[in-house]
Amino acid sequence: MEKLTVQEEELMQVIWQYGEGSVKTFLREFPDPKPPYTTVASIIKNLEKKGFVNSKLVGNTFIYSSVVSAEDYKQQFMQGFIRNYFNNSYKEMVNFFVQQKKLKSKDLKDIIEMIEDKNKK
Repeated sequence: MEKLTVQEEELMQVIWQYGEGSVKTFLREFPDPKPPYTTVASIIKNLEKKGFVNSKLVGNTFIYSSVVSAEDYKQQFMQGFIRNYFNNSYKEMVNFFVQQKKLKSKDLKDIIEMIEDKNKK
Protein backbone atom coordinates (compact mmCIF):
# COMPACT_ATOMS: atom_id res chain seq x y z
CA MET A 1 0.00 0.00 0.00
CA GLU A 2 1.35 3.35 -1.03
CA LYS A 3 1.94 6.13 1.51
CA LEU A 4 -0.39 9.06 1.00
CA THR A 5 0.57 12.71 0.88
CA VAL A 6 -0.69 15.01 3.64
CA GLN A 7 -3.42 16.37 1.34
CA GLU A 8 -4.46 12.86 0.32
CA GLU A 9 -4.62 11.77 3.96
CA GLU A 10 -6.76 14.79 4.84
CA LEU A 11 -9.19 13.96 2.06
CA MET A 12 -9.24 10.26 2.99
CA GLN A 13 -10.14 11.25 6.57
CA VAL A 14 -13.18 13.08 5.18
CA ILE A 15 -14.09 10.16 2.91
CA TRP A 16 -13.77 7.65 5.77
CA GLN A 17 -15.92 9.85 7.98
CA TYR A 18 -18.55 10.55 5.34
CA GLY A 19 -18.64 7.14 3.64
CA GLU A 20 -19.28 8.21 0.09
CA GLY A 21 -20.02 11.37 -1.79
CA SER A 22 -19.13 13.77 -4.54
CA VAL A 23 -16.25 16.23 -4.66
CA LYS A 24 -18.71 18.95 -3.55
CA THR A 25 -19.84 16.81 -0.61
CA PHE A 26 -16.28 16.29 0.60
CA LEU A 27 -15.30 19.91 -0.03
CA ARG A 28 -18.01 21.09 2.40
CA GLU A 29 -16.32 19.08 5.17
CA PHE A 30 -12.98 20.90 4.88
CA PRO A 31 -12.33 23.73 7.34
CA ASP A 32 -11.99 27.29 6.10
CA PRO A 33 -10.16 28.35 4.09
CA LYS A 34 -11.40 25.54 1.86
CA PRO A 35 -9.15 24.32 -0.94
CA PRO A 36 -10.33 25.00 -4.50
CA TYR A 37 -12.77 22.51 -6.02
CA THR A 38 -10.23 21.64 -8.72
CA THR A 39 -7.62 20.78 -6.07
CA VAL A 40 -9.96 18.36 -4.30
CA ALA A 41 -11.00 16.86 -7.65
CA SER A 42 -7.34 16.36 -8.59
CA ILE A 43 -6.49 14.77 -5.23
CA ILE A 44 -9.44 12.39 -5.47
CA LYS A 45 -8.37 11.33 -8.98
CA ASN A 46 -4.89 10.57 -7.58
CA LEU A 47 -6.50 8.53 -4.79
CA GLU A 48 -8.47 6.64 -7.40
CA LYS A 49 -5.30 5.91 -9.41
CA LYS A 50 -3.59 4.67 -6.24
CA GLY A 51 -6.52 2.35 -5.52
CA PHE A 52 -7.78 4.04 -2.37
CA VAL A 53 -11.16 5.10 -3.74
CA ASN A 54 -13.48 4.03 -6.51
CA SER A 55 -16.09 5.98 -8.38
CA LYS A 56 -19.46 5.44 -9.93
CA LEU A 57 -21.37 7.77 -12.18
CA VAL A 58 -24.78 8.71 -10.79
CA GLY A 59 -26.57 10.97 -13.22
CA ASN A 60 -23.89 13.44 -14.21
CA THR A 61 -21.96 13.31 -10.92
CA PHE A 62 -19.22 10.95 -9.83
CA ILE A 63 -19.73 9.46 -6.37
CA TYR A 64 -16.57 8.31 -4.63
CA SER A 65 -16.17 5.77 -1.84
CA SER A 66 -13.25 4.25 0.00
CA VAL A 67 -11.73 0.96 -1.12
CA VAL A 68 -9.17 0.92 1.72
CA SER A 69 -10.51 1.13 5.27
CA ALA A 70 -9.12 3.62 7.77
CA GLU A 71 -8.10 0.72 9.99
CA ASP A 72 -6.16 -1.03 7.19
CA TYR A 73 -4.35 2.19 6.27
CA LYS A 74 -3.57 3.01 9.89
CA GLN A 75 -2.18 -0.48 10.49
CA GLN A 76 0.00 -0.36 7.38
CA PHE A 77 1.20 3.17 8.12
CA MET A 78 2.06 2.41 11.74
CA GLN A 79 3.93 -0.78 10.84
CA GLY A 80 6.08 1.20 8.39
CA PHE A 81 6.55 4.00 10.90
CA ILE A 82 7.71 1.62 13.64
CA ARG A 83 9.95 -0.25 11.19
CA ASN A 84 11.53 2.90 9.72
CA TYR A 85 11.96 5.03 12.84
CA PHE A 86 12.21 2.57 15.74
CA ASN A 87 13.98 -0.51 14.31
CA ASN A 88 10.68 -2.40 14.31
CA SER A 89 10.53 -2.11 18.11
CA TYR A 90 7.42 -0.86 19.88
CA LYS A 91 9.47 -0.79 23.06
CA GLU A 92 11.87 1.72 21.45
CA MET A 93 8.91 3.82 20.37
CA VAL A 94 7.47 3.90 23.89
CA ASN A 95 10.92 4.72 25.28
CA PHE A 96 11.19 7.61 22.83
CA PHE A 97 7.92 9.10 24.07
CA VAL A 98 8.95 8.60 27.69
CA GLN A 99 12.24 10.41 27.04
CA GLN A 100 10.35 13.22 25.29
CA LYS A 101 8.13 13.47 28.38
CA LYS A 102 5.07 12.70 26.27
CA LEU A 103 4.14 9.64 28.36
CA LYS A 104 3.64 9.69 32.10
CA SER A 105 3.70 6.71 34.47
CA LYS A 106 -0.12 6.83 34.61
CA ASP A 107 -0.22 6.50 30.81
CA LEU A 108 2.11 3.49 30.96
CA LYS A 109 -0.03 1.86 33.65
CA ASP A 110 -3.10 2.39 31.46
CA ILE A 111 -1.25 0.83 28.50
CA ILE A 112 -0.26 -2.18 30.61
CA GLU A 113 -3.89 -2.58 31.71
CA MET A 114 -5.06 -2.47 28.08
CA ILE A 115 -2.52 -5.14 27.14
CA GLU A 116 -3.44 -7.35 30.06
CA ASP A 117 -7.17 -6.97 29.36
CA LYS A 118 -6.63 -7.80 25.68
CA ASN A 119 -4.59 -10.90 26.61
CA LYS A 120 -7.41 -12.16 28.87
CA LYS A 121 -9.85 -12.28 25.94
